[in-house]
Amino acid sequence: MNTQDLKDTNDLVSLCKRRGFIFPSSEIYGGINACWDYGPLGVELKRTIKELWWRSMTDREDIEGIDAAILMHPKVWEASGHVDGFVDPLVDCKKCKTRFRADKLEPSAKKCPECGGELTESRLFNLMFKTFMGPIEDQAAAIYLRPETAQGIYVNFINILQSARQKIPFGIAQIGKAFRNEITPGNFIFRTREFEQMEMQFFVKPGTDTEQFEKWKELRFQWHCGIGIRKNKLQFHAHGPGELAHYAKAAFDIEYEFPFGWQELEGIHNRTDFDLSRHQKFSGKKLEYFDEETKERYIPYIIETSAGCDRTALVVLSDAYRFDGERVWLALHPILAPYKVGIFPLMKKAELCEYSNRIYGELKKRFRVTTDTAGSIGKRYRRQDEIGTPFGVTIDYDTLTNHTVTLRYRDNMVQERFPAENLAYIIEEKIKNWGN
Repeated sequence: MNTQDLKDTNDLVSLCKRRGFIFPSSEIYGGINACWDYGPLGVELKRTIKELWWRSMTDREDIEGIDAAILMHPKVWEASGHVDGFVDPLVDCKKCKTRFRADKLEPSAKKCPECGGELTESRLFNLMFKTFMGPIEDQAAAIYLRPETAQGIYVNFINILQSARQKIPFGIAQIGKAFRNEITPGNFIFRTREFEQMEMQFFVKPGTDTEQFEKWKELRFQWHCGIGIRKNKLQFHAHGPGELAHYAKAAFDIEYEFPFGWQELEGIHNRTDFDLSRHQKFSGKKLEYFDEETKERYIPYIIETSAGCDRTALVVLSDAYRFDGERVWLALHPILAPYKVGIFPLMKKAELCEYSNRIYGELKKRFRVTTDTAGSIGKRYRRQDEIGTPFGVTIDYDTLTNHTVTLRYRDNMVQERFPAENLAYIIEEKIKNWGN
């Protein structure tokens, strides 16, 4: 059969709901637009992605971790420019009431692309969610849900510099929720109003920023390849003069080729000294670094790597989706698969189930495993294929006499016979050498 990749994101949405990766939020009440709940397998996938990212950052001596509060002083967002500048141009259709980002329509568009109705004049719409702290809802009590996690790092720069006794260059990493009141969210979990970011801000001496920027570009690209994303589905996109943020000296996106086109997966930005300079100005607190060796004092430049955990999960699932006309499977790298091994007694017979349970108990000490006794062995294989389980172990009547089991491989369905006592070692070696 000819193996095909994902062609329509709706096919992935269906698989994710059916197999317990991702569900529409509040579905029993009709759902809520652009909000999603992660089921048993989805939460395992996200947890693994976050752990791999976190280890890649904080296993280094020059990067510290932080978990800043979601609610921050309103002045933070004034200093960062979000209060005045974090806006999208919004238009409404007077007929069908659909809302659009004006910058995503043709500049001369006067008619609704959905129904042909007349569009309103463009107006600016701030993407931050506003709420109130305390019992009185007035402007003095206004506060925002953070639209990014980076500002929590910047305002803690001096705290971490001093407490962790770090020297420039060094970085601060954080994983956390962020919120944006997007006008046009969509494409499943690609753009949502509540999402999780994985961000690292690397503080460097001015003049060394270009070298550090190029280094982090390459490191982040290789990280995505290392978790199994196909290299030919990834590319860099440089921000041109019309795209470059006002604070940025340089910016590149790592893009992935989704069924709906090439889109941003992660951003790498040279933010110069903009952020620390702004917070120093607005707070009145010195955010400079003093180099004991050279006796220099300066505000560091910042190289930022910013990835969405949800978007990374979408890339992982999209890239792994396979279809050959007879079966659908997720060709996940074993390090990402929610279950590494599925264990199946050939039939639901006491002696086979007893042997199967023994193997389950042994393998569970080393891997996340599952077992299934419902339906034919073929249907059980298909269920595990759809959730990306790379290895299947079948216990049959020969197992009872010669203590060998069948090891099945998800991607090519090849089966091999091995002694049951060697199974854990064999699977470990195959995971270690995956892709070689």
